[in-house]
Amino acid sequence: MDLIERLAEHKTLGTAPREELAWLAAHGTLRKLNAGGVLSHKGAPVEGLYIVLSGHVSLSVDRGSGPQKAIDWRAGDVTGVLPYSRLGSPPGDAVAEEPTEILALPRDELQALTRECFEVTRILVHIMLDRARLFTSGDLQNEKMISLGKLSAGLAHELNNPASAIERSAALLEDRLGEAEEATHALGVARLSDAQLAAVDAIRAACLAKAPLGVRSPVQQAEREEAIAGWLADHGLNTAGAEALADTQVTFEALDQLAAAVQGSALDAVLRWAAAGCAVRNLASEIQEAAMRVSGLVMAIKGFTHMDQAMVAEPVDLGLSLGNTVAVLKAKAGQKSAAVTIELEAGLPRVRGFAGELNQVWGNLIDNALDAIPDGGRVEVRANRGGQAVVVRVTDNGPGIPAPIRERIFDPFFTTKPMGQGTGLGLDIVRRLVRHNDGTIEVESQPGRTEFRVTLPIAEIHSEGVPR
Repeated sequence: MDLIERLAEHKTLGTAPREELAWLAAHGTLRKLNAGGVLSHKGAPVEGLYIVLSGHVSLSVDRGSGPQKAIDWRAGDVTGVLPYSRLGSPPGDAVAEEPTEILALPRDELQALTRECFEVTRILVHIMLDRARLFTSGDLQNEKMISLGKLSAGLAHELNNPASAIERSAALLEDRLGEAEEATHALGVARLSDAQLAAVDAIRAACLAKAPLGVRSPVQQAEREEAIAGWLADHGLNTAGAEALADTQVTFEALDQLAAAVQGSALDAVLRWAAAGCAVRNLASEIQEAAMRVSGLVMAIKGFTHMDQAMVAEPVDLGLSLGNTVAVLKAKAGQKSAAVTIELEAGLPRVRGFAGELNQVWGNLIDNALDAIPDGGRVEVRANRGGQAVVVRVTDNGPGIPAPIRERIFDPFFTTKPMGQGTGLGLDIVRRLVRHNDGTIEVESQPGRTEFRVTLPIAEIHSEGVPR
């Protein structure tokens, strides 16, 4: 079968006029690839338009975890450079999976193709648009999965601390409740007078006093425990309770006042009871704080993913959006001892957009900033009104983006991170999402300061004054 007949049976181009198929046959070259043959190499210029007549070609892309198949072309498909396409080089190798025949039209013939073959050009332009949608959808899904992986790792790290605190405090609580019950029984046997009970209430109040801001260092705690043990020994009491008393806010003045009113075994029972009661309350408070931390994290994740909201444009509270994002990335900031600050203009209006997409924008920009800064570095997030828009700035004090590559950072698959640490999709996705939210993104960089600026439209206002 001659080449024109094979083109007439081609799934994609077969409906084109026969004279246009004849033009393709006259100006193209038939190429045959064995299994494993490379049609185009990653980074090398794509030489032309490829019409797959038989066989199977696949493109694999390395997004940081090894090559993964991204797209396939089989008999009846068209790939390579298409009319009006800006494709320069592929993001991966295109390799024949089996013996394959391809009609290759050189790149420099594309202009003549658009002039001589109107119907073929129309078909190929539609293919280019479909291909752009396919890669956009695939890249966005891949970036979402990468973001989900980072989110899961950060969430697991953040949840581990309060969960461990709850487990540890609950285990200690059982022991302290036993001690409190024994001390209460001993206190009842002591049959204290009203004056002595008043002294007991005073020591209890001293134990429950609000702790000052900060936490004692291990050395300070050991010194306090040793001093209390000395006081107990001086009064002929069991020093085993020194550790429990050291964890309270009781003062030596309060202890002296108690010792003046209560002596002997009754004094020992009172101190045990007071220490045990304070320990129970402190442990219950720690459990409550840890549970509130877990609840706060869940709310932050819910707000970050916006998983309970429909994908419709709506007024977005940037304070909440940015706050949730910083909460999600707190673990990563902690690993680098980094300071992440948020500064919002007073009365900042809401913006119009897709909340989940904007959270992904902030997540990528702040995550990249944390990657760029040194240990102990700083990331600043600021938002202020500018005309009929709101400008969000994410600034870091990292080494900056070198001028030669600054124009390329938004290109798909371009990354400055080491192999396995970056896909080159993050900023490309950010730009697409910003545009989808009717916004713009700019970058300025110099050593010690890099700033990404995202400008978003303010939500419209109803006559009643309610944003929409």
